[in-house]
Amino acid sequence: MTAARTLELLDWKRRVFSLYAAVRSVGPEAGWELWRETRDELFRSHPQSPLPAGRREAFAGLEYWPYDPRARVVAELEDIEAALEPVETSGAEPILFRPFARAGFELRGEPLSLELAWLAAYGGGAFLCFRDATSGRESYGGGRYLLDTVKGADLGEEDGRLVLDFNFAYNPSCSYDPGWVCPLAPPANRLAVAVEAGERHRA
Repeated sequence: MTAARTLELLDWKRRVFSLYAAVRSVGPEAGWELWRETRDELFRSHPQSPLPAGRREAFAGLEYWPYDPRARVVAELEDIEAALEPVETSGAEPILFRPFARAGFELRGEPLSLELAWLAAYGGGAFLCFRDATSGRESYGGGRYLLDTVKGADLGEEDGRLVLDFNFAYNPSCSYDPGWVCPLAPPANRLAVAVEAGERHRA
């Protein structure tokens, strides 16, 4: 990667970190509106947009389910002991993560849980990707992301519990362009229910 491309990538990351910091400072629905507007602008105009260059001029915005306050939950974390696990990616090689906690919560009256994993690379980072009954039909088949602290995607905590707001679930970069390589949802994070909140898939 050239120096110029590296600086572009750093700028993208700074903007995403700043965006999530702003989202955490306002109410959930106002934060969601800001998140949508900012993501659309980044996808449309930033040189590190996941969209191929040929699609940016006609880009009309990402598609989402309507905001649903019931899709915002706070999760109790339960420690788990697990070895490093290779997580399948959209590319040829897996990425190593270590599952470290199970997040238990209720979504629209349904008790559910998802595993959080820690990236086994320099600096690390918490990561949570999930699949659900919309995956492959109305959202990306490889799963959507809720938490990816390496890239700033983090909605914080409330009273010692982790905020999981499925309105902020988003499709990874590889869903727009196969030139990007993304971790996919591991078997432990495949939900049988349809999570009709967050970003939909636009082919």
